[in-house]
Amino acid sequence: MANKFIVRNRKAWHEYEIIERFEAGIALVGTEVKSVRAGQVKLVDAFCQIDNYQLTLHQMEISPYKFGNIHNHDANRIRPLLMHKREIIKLFSKVKEKGLTLIPLSLYYKAGRVKVEIALCRGKKLHDKRMSMKEKDDKRDMKRALKNLNQ
Repeated sequence: MANKFIVRNRKAWHEYEIIERFEAGIALVGTEVKSVRAGQVKLVDAFCQIDNYQLTLHQMEISPYKFGNIHNHDANRIRPLLMHKREIIKLFSKVKEKGLTLIPLSLYYKAGRVKVEIALCRGKKLHDKRMSMKEKDDKRDMKRALKNLNQ
């Protein structure tokens, strides 16, 4: 069964160097699930933290459910992520290194459950961003040239 993406954090690929990726479950309340199914999610400024061996997701905005009642959820609440304790300990030891952080890359469905792909990242410097944009442009130009050559 193929994974169905809900939302991707495209800014993360530009701002960070992805070192390693992990999959985690996310604990959502009732109206959050309905908002996620409607695609009302923003991952742009989100990040993960580890406190007391608990992995949490901060600043991920899930808009309040349009047809919700007084029990609707808070849009920017801190959401716990679900991983095995040994994986969280492994992540914690890596995050303690200088300059590494945990960033959510995407939200998707897997077997009917909402999953978060998080990545261990290092922030890019300005010259690194320029270099990656140049490489991307060069690849695009090469593809274009090969396409024109084959015609």
